[in-house]
Amino acid sequence: MRSHRAILLAALLTCGVTLAGVGTAQPQQKPQQQQPEKKPQAEAPPAQEPEVTPGPDIDQILEGEEEVLSGSGFTYDPGNRRDPFKSLLVEQQAREFRGPRPEGIPGLLIDEIDLTGIWRTSKGFVAQVVASNQKKTYLLKEGDQLYDGDVVSINKQEVVFKQIVQDPTALKPFREVVKSLNPA
Repeated sequence: MRSHRAILLAALLTCGVTLAGVGTAQPQQKPQQQQPEKKPQAEAPPAQEPEVTPGPDIDQILEGEEEVLSGSGFTYDPGNRRDPFKSLLVEQQAREFRGPRPEGIPGLLIDEIDLTGIWRTSKGFVAQVVASNQKKTYLLKEGDQLYDGDVVSINKQEVVFKQIVQDPTALKPFREVVKSLNPA
């Protein structure tokens, strides 16, 4: 009768330990083969749980997704490389210079003008340029549109132009051209 009570007590103790282990997250172990029950001895210390490193917080993940969706989370720096999505085999739709150019400043090409003077006025600086193919003088101010670009800035010694480039391998569709008053 005593052995019957001992087996019953051992079974209840095993069920209690098993139910207590269900609440904690432990890796699954292989089922052990049933062995004949022995007399209960001192309860073994619980197995140590493996250390789990916490992952990113859910708030951080959601913030990252919001940044990507708003467009501010991803940036691409080409670093002096061409755009990999522009084909080098297909001829680019280049702006062709067709027909006669318009008269005056809108018909000037940046490569065909020479800077001859810069004046300071009440409205800012004005640059005097000579068109080499026309032998005419023109006065340019910031923002003036030329045939292949525009005037970005004028200061005491130089004029900065933004020239449109027709090169598919170029990183940017334009380049800065600086014309100095006294070229060094």
